[in-house]
Amino acid sequence: MSRPNLCVVIVNYRTGKCVLDCLRSLATECRATGTRAIVVDNASPDDSAAVIEAAIAREGWADFAELQRSPKNGGFAWGNNFAVRPLLRRADTPKYFLLLNPDTVVEPRALSALVEFMDAHPKAGIGGSQIFEADGSPWSLAFRFPSAITELDSGFRLGVITRLLKNRVLSRTMGDVPERVDWVSGASFIVRREVFEWVGLMDERYFLYFEEVDFCFAAQRAGWECWYIPGSRVMHIAGAATGVTARTDKPRRVPAYWFESRQRYYTKNYGTVHAAAADLAYIVGHASWRVRRRLQNKPDTDPESFLQDFVKHSVLRPKARRR
Repeated sequence: MSRPNLCVVIVNYRTGKCVLDCLRSLATECRATGTRAIVVDNASPDDSAAVIEAAIAREGWADFAELQRSPKNGGFAWGNNFAVRPLLRRADTPKYFLLLNPDTVVEPRALSALVEFMDAHPKAGIGGSQIFEADGSPWSLAFRFPSAITELDSGFRLGVITRLLKNRVLSRTMGDVPERVDWVSGASFIVRREVFEWVGLMDERYFLYFEEVDFCFAAQRAGWECWYIPGSRVMHIAGAATGVTARTDKPRRVPAYWFESRQRYYTKNYGTVHAAAADLAYIVGHASWRVRRRLQNKPDTDPESFLQDFVKHSVLRPKARRR
């Protein structure tokens, strides 16, 4: 039995219209390459599952796409694992899995560029596409693993600190050639089958956010490389699914699960002491930024009550640690 090259997994939660746009952009290349697309509906309370199912039938997409209904909204990792887990048990398991956000539109050959790069680099276990905003502007970023050092820079937002830590800051602005990185955006995230077999599936104890960082961290420890692959171009409407990362002047209040995922990442991978140091570095830096912003009369672009919520969920507080 021949092994298919790629399976695309899209997790939907109340993003039916976005999923239709995503499937429409996938149709030509999926058919040309024999790629399957699985949409997992995470028990959406609206009619988006029915909308997607009807569109697959109406548009004739059933030759490459299918809808699977999850019994609960277990989060991003849960939804992806719901589709990936049974496929890993099959003799014809795909060589690669592309975890694709529902609020994306892929450009022509975006899938082929990922597969061709991974085929040419057998040590590459994970790869990420070049992301574009809805208006066409590039969001050409990849990342270093979060640590107490990156939190210091993120909190202070001070040019002199960023320059001193230029090789340690979280975000990396990428160019037009592939580069090895620590982790890439989960908006378009290809994973080699063997990574799932060696490392395991994504950690479902993350509801949303940090699960891709954690997965890349585990893959790197197992000897796999992560690459930024700019030849694959994907448009991402940031925050369309959650509102948390929307590019607005004043983002909405950050939900508790973001802080809980962040705490889990640090305590799981670095231990409680490093997690406390990371929290302290960010709190001190961000408090300093809040004061400086007022003195300099700069606009307040932070989410509502962000510092208070950060402290509330910090590992420095025993109650938050127990939770």
